[in-house]
Amino acid sequence: MSTLDLHEQEQIDALKAWWRDNGKWLLLMLALALGGFAAMRGWQSYKSNQAVEAATLFAELGKQIGSGDPKRVNDAAAALIENYGSSAYAPRASLLAAQVNNLTKDAARAKTQLQWVIKHADEEGLKNVARLNLANMLLDEKSYDEALALLDTPHPDSFAGLYTELKGDVLNAQGKTEAARAAYQQVLDKTDAKSAHHNLVQMKLDTLGGKK
Repeated sequence: MSTLDLHEQEQIDALKAWWRDNGKWLLLMLALALGGFAAMRGWQSYKSNQAVEAATLFAELGKQIGSGDPKRVNDAAAALIENYGSSAYAPRASLLAAQVNNLTKDAARAKTQLQWVIKHADEEGLKNVARLNLANMLLDEKSYDEALALLDTPHPDSFAGLYTELKGDVLNAQGKTEAARAAYQQVLDKTDAKSAHHNLVQMKLDTLGGKK
């Protein structure tokens, strides 16, 4: 196992903490950004009162997220899902509400909302973000087998690095060091060496004694 000095360990801990606090939001916003343009174009071509009302409720959800009040966020998301559950806005609303509930320690509600996205979303990108966020929560709860089962779900290559990295995290938490090392190395082999994601995974590998 490689030996890290105190400064290196502090950098690793800081990066891990930053990713733990911000990574889930980044995954979510990435999916929203990738899927948002196509969804909006679809709704723009669908001139109806329902489309306008769904968009209005989604905008209201955004305002309530800014308020920092989880109850208001959940009420706004529930109204959108109940009335326009088949719209492109509904799974996005459920993802956003789940993030708020996760951050405010209402894990049960957050997990239910993520499971709704996995079951009902039409867009695979949103389903994959929901699975990753749910697997992260299961990891935090030490529900390792459930997390690994989610991470074994078939997924597109564009999400492979995120799935495999998180699988490495779960295996590491289980004490399966060699399997975790193999997972992290697999991510590194397919990731741009100059990217921040590569550097983060490299540091995780280094803590397990992986070779650069």
